[in-house]
Amino acid sequence: MLTRTIRSAVLTAAVLLCSAVPALVPAYAAAPADGGPGWTVAPASSGGTRPSAGGRPYFYLEGAPGTVLEDALTLTNPGKKPVTVRLRGAEAYHTPAGGSALRATDTTWITPAARSVELPARTSARVPFSVTVPATAEPGDHPAAIVAAAGGRETGVRVRLRVSGPTLSALTVEDVRVDKGPGLIRYTLVNRGNTALTPHLDVRAGGLIGGDHRIAGRTLPVELLPGRRVSLTEKWPHPPALGAAAVHLVVTAGGGARSTGTASAVFVPRWWPAGLLVPALACAGLWSLRRRHARRPGTGAGPGPYDGEGAEGSDRADAGDSGSTGSGKSPGGTGDPGGSTDSEPATAGAAT
Repeated sequence: MLTRTIRSAVLTAAVLLCSAVPALVPAYAAAPADGGPGWTVAPASSGGTRPSAGGRPYFYLEGAPGTVLEDALTLTNPGKKPVTVRLRGAEAYHTPAGGSALRATDTTWITPAARSVELPARTSARVPFSVTVPATAEPGDHPAAIVAAAGGRETGVRVRLRVSGPTLSALTVEDVRVDKGPGLIRYTLVNRGNTALTPHLDVRAGGLIGGDHRIAGRTLPVELLPGRRVSLTEKWPHPPALGAAAVHLVVTAGGGARSTGTASAVFVPRWWPAGLLVPALACAGLWSLRRRHARRPGTGAGPGPYDGEGAEGSDRADAGDSGSTGSGKSPGGTGDPGGSTDSEPATAGAAT
């Protein structure tokens, strides 16, 4: 009886213990599958200049020069093994292709509360950090990020830091040119203000013979940081086949920023040299044939059939007729037949 009572008590205790275990274990995400992201880093649900209970995609901090701003991030390790996460601040910059990247060294005003955090399995940790704004900082946007690295993987969370003071949104479009080979419009955008810009592009292009092209209201996939420049390209799907063409770019951004740029080009088809060669060869052949024809006997521009000898014979006959008008007398008028040797031809001419 006693044994049965003990067994019943042990079973009841085991059931109660098993029921209590789920309540003691925090409701963290399940361990990621092989190849999954593992640990994660994100802004804490509250804090910063613009806290949000529903989560923030990035940090936003704003303050005057000489102030110290504070915020916090959340590290989560859903795996079964502990992870050591290293933290640092990094300055953002533009890549030649137009994207954004982070400096490899800590060159920002960001200071994490801990440079290295031991994160046990299936736990989360809140890590504060501070941003010290120098007294000489210029007003405007100063993009940066907090970078977390562990297990050969590195990821960052954007920090949009704005120093209080007068702001200016301005940009310029420069170096606009047409690359006729691949059919590209190349240009450079320069942020002349102190605020980060998201440009919108409007392109008008066309020529005398086709090539009309327009892109209206397209947002460029780039955030133009203050004082930075980026080189971009725009595809021209159907450039003109022949003749002059012009392109006109209009770029706008928030805060009233606007700039324009133009360029022109002359399109010549690949068969254009052959098209010039054929008429040239035809003209050369026609000229050669005319020269050959002019060199042949009897085909030149000489005397006609009634000129030349015929005309000379006619002149001679006229001369004979003129001689026969006399009375057969000599030029001396003596009428002596022996005195003139031309009396016989003259008589013959008269008989004729």
